[in-house]
Parts: sequence; structure tokens; C-alpha cells
Amino acid sequence: MPNIAKALREEITRLARKEIRASLLKSKSALALQHREIAKLKAEVIALKRQVGVLERGVKRDEKGTPAGSAPKQVRFVPKGLAPTRKRLGLSAAALAKMMGVSTQTIYNWERGVTKPRPEQVEKLASLRGVGKREVQARLATV
Repeated sequence: MPNIAKALREEITRLARKEIRASLLKSKSALALQHREIAKLKAEVIALKRQVGVLERGVKRDEKGTPAGSAPKQVRFVPKGLAPTRKRLGLSAAALAKMMGVSTQTIYNWERGVTKPRPEQVEKLASLRGVGKREVQARLATV
């Protein structure tokens, strides 16, 4: 009898191990799948953090560079550069005043540095920097 009991015990142990192996195999494959998913999510989080960093740096640059509500690019106005630009384009002070929508005296005051143009007028003056005489004459004809 002891042999039957021993054989029965060994068979039960063998079957139990077999069942455990089968259930562990399912668990291991599920665990491996979860590990891959977690690794993919971590990589995605890292990529998103990089994008956020880039965007934050862009926002900080915008905040530093331009005040709220103004043009994205600041244009400097230098009074001593206005008269040579006006002469290069072949414009009289009266013609430039007509284009800018101000008086002739205002143009002279800008040239001497007595007053400064408003930001929208500085933008108009800056747009004259890269144009030639013909284009300025065409603009003057439309005003």
C-alpha cells in the first residue's frame, strides 16, 4: 500500500505542477505584454515632455521679445536715418507726410529727434526701408 500512496502523491504533485506551469505561462505572457506597453508609454511621455519644453522655451522667448498686443518684431526708430532714407527714395517731407498721414512739420520733428513716431508709424517707416523709388511713387499715387 505504501507504494500506491506514494505513486498517488507523486501523480498529484506532477499534475499540480503542470497546472501551475500552464497558469504561470499565461501570467508571464500577460506580464511581458504589460512591460512592453509600459515601455512604450514611458517613451511617449519622454517625447511629450520634450515637446512641452520646446514650446515653453518658445513662449518664454515670445514673452521676452514682444510685449502683449504689439507687433511680433520690434523695429527701432533712429532719427538720423530718416532724412537719408527720404532722400534716397526721392521724397520730399510733404510727400512722406502724405504717405504717413501726418503733417510736414511732424516729419521734420522726427528727423531732428524732437518727437518720435507712434509704433504703427514706425512700422510704416520700416516698410519703406526695403523698397525702391518706383514702388514708393506707386504707393504715393494710391494715397
